[in-house]
Amino acid sequence: MAEEEVEKIIRHTKRIFINNFDSYASKCIAKFLSACVVGASLVETDEPEVEEGEERLSKDEHPKVKEGTFQIVGTVANKNERRPSYVLDEYFQLKREELLERLMECDIIIYNITEDADQMDEASWAISALHAEMARFSQPKMFILISTVMTWALSKPVDADDPEIPFTEEDYRRRRAHPNFKEHINVEKLVVKMGKTKSSLLSTYVVASGVQYGMGEQVFHFFFKTSWLGDLPKVPIFGEGTNVIPTIHINDLAGVIQNVIDHKPKPHYLVAVDDSKTTIDDIVKTIADVVGPGKTKRVPKEDAFLTRDLRQMDIDALFVNLRIEAVYLKENFNIHWVCESGLIDNIDRVVEEYKQTRGLLPIRVCIMGPPAVGKSTVAERICKHYKLHHIRLKETITETLAHLESIIRMEDGETEAEDSATSSELLETLKENMDQNGGRLDDQYVIRIMRDKLKSKQCRNQGFVLDSFPKTYEQAKDLFYADDDEPEDMRSKIPPFNKKIIPEFVFSLDTSDAFLKNRVLNLPESLVEGTSYSQEQFLRRLARFRESNVEDETVLNYFEELDIHPEHIEITSSDDQQYLVVTERIIKSVGKPKNYGPTSQELEEEERRSADHRLRTEAQKRADTERWETEEAQQRAARWEEWSKCLEEVKKQEHDLLEVQSVPLRNYLMKNVMPTLTQGLIECCKTRPQDPVDFLAEYLFKNNPQVE
Repeated sequence: MAEEEVEKIIRHTKRIFINNFDSYASKCIAKFLSACVVGASLVETDEPEVEEGEERLSKDEHPKVKEGTFQIVGTVANKNERRPSYVLDEYFQLKREELLERLMECDIIIYNITEDADQMDEASWAISALHAEMARFSQPKMFILISTVMTWALSKPVDADDPEIPFTEEDYRRRRAHPNFKEHINVEKLVVKMGKTKSSLLSTYVVASGVQYGMGEQVFHFFFKTSWLGDLPKVPIFGEGTNVIPTIHINDLAGVIQNVIDHKPKPHYLVAVDDSKTTIDDIVKTIADVVGPGKTKRVPKEDAFLTRDLRQMDIDALFVNLRIEAVYLKENFNIHWVCESGLIDNIDRVVEEYKQTRGLLPIRVCIMGPPAVGKSTVAERICKHYKLHHIRLKETITETLAHLESIIRMEDGETEAEDSATSSELLETLKENMDQNGGRLDDQYVIRIMRDKLKSKQCRNQGFVLDSFPKTYEQAKDLFYADDDEPEDMRSKIPPFNKKIIPEFVFSLDTSDAFLKNRVLNLPESLVEGTSYSQEQFLRRLARFRESNVEDETVLNYFEELDIHPEHIEITSSDDQQYLVVTERIIKSVGKPKNYGPTSQELEEEERRSADHRLRTEAQKRADTERWETEEAQQRAARWEEWSKCLEEVKKQEHDLLEVQSVPLRNYLMKNVMPTLTQGLIECCKTRPQDPVDFLAEYLFKNNPQVE
C-alpha cells in the first residue's frame, strides 16, 4: 500500500459503538481500540498500533478526540458516576428509537454477545434496523458481532478417523452449537445474511471468540481467585479435565477486531483463537502452581454447578472439547500478539495482569517493640482488617515441624520420594538442633524457616504482619537478603534486599519500662502461667531487648538504611481504647485493603447475623411494648379501682352528712308543722271547700302557732 494512502487512512477518525462497554470483554476491547490509530494495522511494524501519548489517560482527564484515533461510544448496563476516560459518550437505558439514532451516527457497530445472553435480542434488532435504514446512510457502516466458539461445540469431526484434526473458518457451515448456545448461532446467521445484501453500504462480520482470559479474568476467574486466596489446599478440577479449550487473550481479541475494521476482510465469518491446544487440567494446574498451593484434585463434574462463582455460561465453556484454528487471521492480519502461544506459556504475564487489574497487591507490615507492649494485640487486629497472615516465630516453627511430619506420613503417592527424604532429613536436623539447645533453634534454622514462610504463596499473595521478628540487625540482614536471581542496581547505595518479602510498613510501639512492668503484673494468672511473662523471665527479656536496641545496628536501623522509615507510636495506656486508636493510626498509614472483599458466603453470613440482630431487636421492642401496655393497663385498672373506692366513700360521707343535717328539720316539722297540717286536712275534709288548696293555706296561716 502506498504511503500516501496509508496517511490518508490514518488521518480519518472513525466512531465506534460498543454495547455494554462496562462488561469484562467489551471494556477491554473499548480501551484497546480507543488507543489505536485508524488503519494502523495495515502498516507492517514491530511496534504496537498506538499513537504516542495515547496509551493511557489519567482518570481525571476527559477524553479528547485526536485526529486519527477511534472515538468510542456505547451503552452501559449500570450507570456510573464518572464516564471512563477512554469513552467519548455513554448511553443508559435508551429506547430503541433513540438507540437507532445513536447507531446511525457511528461508522462501526460492535455487538458482544459472549457475556450477556440478553444482548442477543438487541443485537438481532440492531442489525435488522440498520439494514432497513441503509437508504439513510451518509457513509458505509460496518457491523461486527463478537460471538463464541461455543457455537461449534457439538460439531462433528472433520475426519471421523482422526478427531484431532482442527476445524477452520472454512468449516463454519458445518458447525453445531452447544444446546445453550443455539440462539447465538441464529444471531450469527442473521448477521452474515444481512451483510450480503449490499456490502458497499453495510458490511457485516462475525468473530467467533475462544474462551477469553487476561486483564483480570472472567471464565477462569474462579481458579485464579481460589488459588490466590489459598483457602483450599488443592484447587479443584471439575470432571476428567482432558477436554481441550480454545482460548484467546482479551487484548488479542481486541487486536483481531482492529484488523477486521482496517482490513475489511472478504470472509464474513472469522475465528479468533490462539495457538494453544491445552486442556482444562493443564490450565488449572498451571494457575495453581504459579498463584496458589501448587496442588490440584479432580472433583465430580456436578460440583461445578454447586459453585456460586461460576455462571452457567462459564461452566459450559469449561467443559467444551474443541480443536479449532484461526487460519485466516494468521495468514492475513497484522496482529501484535500478547499471548499467541496461549495462557500456559504466558502465565507470568497473565498473573501479573490479574493482580494489577483486580488490585490484589500484598501488604507487608512489620510491628516491632519491647515485650508485653501489645504488638500481638495490634497485629491480630491489622490481620483481621486486611485479611493478612499473622507471622510469629514460635507458631511458625511449630507449623513447620508439623508440616514436615505430615509430608513424611503421606502414603498416598502424592509426595515424591525425593521430597519425602528431604523433609525427613530437615526434620531430623531441626529436632537434633533443638535437643542440643534446650528446645531452641540456632539462628540459621530460624532464618530459614521464617524466610520460607514469607516466600510462601499465601504471604506473597495477600501479605503478612511480621510480629516481633527479626530481633537483631544480623537476623534482619539474613532474613531479607536478595536472591541470586534478583538484579542488583550497582548505582544504588542501598544494600541489596529481597523486594518480594521485605515489609513495606514498619511500626515501632514504644513505652517506658515502668509501664511494661505494671502491665505484666496486672495480667491474669491464667495468662501468665507457662509463658515468658512470669516476672523473672519477663525482666530478662526486657533487659535483653533494651541492650540490643541501644547500639547503632538495630533492626530499625536496618530498615532506615533501606529507606523504609519506621513509624514510632507511643503506648500510654493498656486499655482497649488505646489499642483501638493505635490500630486506626496504622490503618490510616497503610491505606485501603488491596485484596478481595468479603466472599459471598461471608456476606450472606453477615447478612444473616444482621437479620438475626434486627429480628431480635424488633422482638425485644415488641416485648417491651407489650410489657409496657400490660403494665399501663394494670396501672390504669388499679387507678380506676382506687378512684371508684374513693367515689363510693365520698358518696357515703355525703349521705351521712345529709342524714345528720336533716334531723333538726324533721323534728321541727313533726313538732310544729305536722299537727296543724293534719288538723287543717281534717277540716278541709269536713268543709269540702270549692278551692281546697286555698282553704288549707288560709287555715295554716290562721292557726300557725308562731303567729300571735
